[in-house]
Amino acid sequence: MPTDSPLPTPEPEALQVSQQLLELVRQEINAGNGWLSFRRYMELALYAPGLGYYTAGSHKLGRGGDFITAPEVSPLFGRCIARQCAQVLERLGGGDILEFGAGTGILAVEILTTLEALDALPERYLILELSPDLRQRQQAAVADLPETLRHRVQWLDALPESGCFRGVMLGNEVLDAMPVQVFHWQDGEVLERGVVLGQRLEWADRPADETLTSTVRALHESTGGAWPSGYVSEINPGLSPWMRAAANSLVAGVIILVDYGYPRREYYSPERYRGTLIAHYRHRALDEPLVWPGVVDITANVDFTAVAEAGEAAGLSLLGYTSQAWFLMGSGLESAFQACQAQGLREQMDLAAQVRMLTLPGEMGERFQAMALGRGVSGPLMGFSGRDLIPRL
Repeated sequence: MPTDSPLPTPEPEALQVSQQLLELVRQEINAGNGWLSFRRYMELALYAPGLGYYTAGSHKLGRGGDFITAPEVSPLFGRCIARQCAQVLERLGGGDILEFGAGTGILAVEILTTLEALDALPERYLILELSPDLRQRQQAAVADLPETLRHRVQWLDALPESGCFRGVMLGNEVLDAMPVQVFHWQDGEVLERGVVLGQRLEWADRPADETLTSTVRALHESTGGAWPSGYVSEINPGLSPWMRAAANSLVAGVIILVDYGYPRREYYSPERYRGTLIAHYRHRALDEPLVWPGVVDITANVDFTAVAEAGEAAGLSLLGYTSQAWFLMGSGLESAFQACQAQGLREQMDLAAQVRMLTLPGEMGERFQAMALGRGVSGPLMGFSGRDLIPRL
């Protein structure tokens, strides 16, 4: 747990919920002969009804929560996303926007406001949100919009039916929250990491099943076969089913995904021998994801090669892949920044700092990547016109 100071103790209510979730985890460990896959643990820790990180009603996003996302960093992020949406909707002759996991709702608000100014509003702005707490925050944010925008927003409990969606699907920091399997490469043997009960929750390995073993061996070979013994990393078995479901709904349009991650060879490089799994708590990064279940967020980086493969296997075309910095610049970041120059000096300085955080390599600019997959949309996309990183996949 690399922190500069002791971790602040969670509020009593949060600790109580965590204890209830821990009891649920104990029950599943006991039912599994003393072992629980990490993938199942992560699923419970994040999504157990009424107890998980995203379902228990705690304050999560923003400066007062555990982490901050690009829409909270700057309104310029949403304005650039809006410009890319406008281009796609124009080529389609209209359509909807569907946002997966809309966070605090600030991105939806910024996109709708910007599209209204561009005279490019979608027919509907749909939000698919699993967290009851975040859905309430989104509804509160949308409630402040003018009626002309507010009435376009609808919340969904599931994806639209097969072949029923036309437009843009957005996922900002969605894939990193999907439960992953953790594997351990030990002297050429593939082990799966799971959770057991000791004095606290602890890691424990067991031989991987045939599916995980074959997947990991294929990864090992495709990335150079140079992993040291003791190498640990993750795979996301839920990615392909998720992509198939999204593609099945999409009759025509584009899926735009922005997240932190790497192409496969970089993700599974020998130097990254501890994997990418991490927990977030009060704006601290913890390397121990088993602490305070339900209180800390748990994420893993995204293998963008796997995303591209899953999309193409689902019948989609890979339309672009680049860094967040280049995506934002291609989507009009400079013009969006210049449009704010009438503000005061302090506001301009704040905005310049926001641009640096969104685009600098040491901040979010290179660590976050953007990818577009779609069907029925012709021509290049503006957000991917500056630097093509597809060859790195």
